[in-house]
Amino acid sequence: MTKSLFDGFEKVSAKQWKQKIQFDLKGADYNEALIYKSLEGIDIKPFYNEEDSIENGSVSHPSTWKNSVKIVVSTAIIGNQKALEAIKKGAESIHFVISQEDIDPKSLLQHITSDTSVFIETEFLSSSYVQKLNDIAKEINLSIYILTDIINNLASTGNWYKTLKEDHASLDQITKNKHLKNSISINIGLYQNAGATMVQQLAYGLAHANEYLNHFENATSTLLEKTPVVFKVAVGGNYFFEIAKLRALRILWSTLAPEYNATTECHILAYPSHRNKTILDYNVNMLRTTTECMSAILGGADTIQNLPYDDIYHLENDFGTRISLNQLLILKNESYFDLVANPASGSYYIESLTKQMADKALSIFKNIEEGGGFLNQLKSGVIQKKIKESAEKEQELFDNQEIILTGTNKYQNPEEHIPEFQKPVFPEKRVRKTLLSPIIAKRLPQEIERKTVNS
Repeated sequence: MTKSLFDGFEKVSAKQWKQKIQFDLKGADYNEALIYKSLEGIDIKPFYNEEDSIENGSVSHPSTWKNSVKIVVSTAIIGNQKALEAIKKGAESIHFVISQEDIDPKSLLQHITSDTSVFIETEFLSSSYVQKLNDIAKEINLSIYILTDIINNLASTGNWYKTLKEDHASLDQITKNKHLKNSISINIGLYQNAGATMVQQLAYGLAHANEYLNHFENATSTLLEKTPVVFKVAVGGNYFFEIAKLRALRILWSTLAPEYNATTECHILAYPSHRNKTILDYNVNMLRTTTECMSAILGGADTIQNLPYDDIYHLENDFGTRISLNQLLILKNESYFDLVANPASGSYYIESLTKQMADKALSIFKNIEEGGGFLNQLKSGVIQKKIKESAEKEQELFDNQEIILTGTNKYQNPEEHIPEFQKPVFPEKRVRKTLLSPIIAKRLPQEIERKTVNS
């Protein structure tokens, strides 16, 4: 077929569309009736056309994505058994969270082949432990990603692991390992779960990454020139906005990285947010995580790690893990979500959101740098204050039912079954000495749930 079906139609400009809409409104105000104002400061129009597409062409997008299973490691043997079982059930990558330095990495990784990517996150900072992982990667040709993020530890706990100087010295040693897929990660999910807007998440994530780029700028040798930074990104329930958020992140990184001769490639590890997950009508969490994983796929995440529907109140269990993995397997193998390259490209609406998010985040990033940089503003409490203000606005919308969580703040079941809590669902305030005020994650439905549980 050589002739386009649309050749017989004249092009219609955005101005002409708007004039027609205004005529049909019969005196009603276009901006009041049809423009939706989002928390991100982006006005949603009733229509989009070619004029809204990204000027410089398509956003880069991975050719496919891998699913991942998160395993909290108590012992090396049990962690290894869980990983091998997950791989047998379809997991393509494993994310180990290691709490203690005495867990033997060789035992943990035995029988895992090079076909499976391994993400390793430690709750301690140890260059010697990473050296062991580097030796294993070299010995058995394993793809190991190290999720080292000393700034995230400072932001989330209020303290360095040891001191600023010692933490950066350990980081310098970690980046010298040449057989790992990467050395540094940026946890943007912290800001999302604390209530930051998507624009803030992007800006803070970029400023957070810039601290590392500045640190390594004068280094004689750095893996940042050859290995990608891993961005850990929490995905919320605003479907199209979350797609645009991931796409905007790639644009922003590709803009910043060349300034430091770092690779423009980045690896996005995406996972559903905790912020909108509930203990009331908790099975609905499966639907929420499904759409959030879809956003992650369409937005261009490299690796997607689903959240078990009962993650906020149950310890890791076979049923929750199985369902969360099967959701991803259905999206890939039954819904064919990996067969179309860059599916969001050409969507005028998503491209417009992408561009606006990137522009607004870049503006905030520049303000942060002019204010002394991310660490400086974190220490002075500016970042925490901005996130708190955004979180309070979102909480107000939730309390007024302008943001709906079905089964919680609307359509609540009068005969609600409260599940058994194996985790602290309502975290208590901990009084401790910190260098700065930590950024605290908080779920939107916590107060409603607390009242329901106590009633």
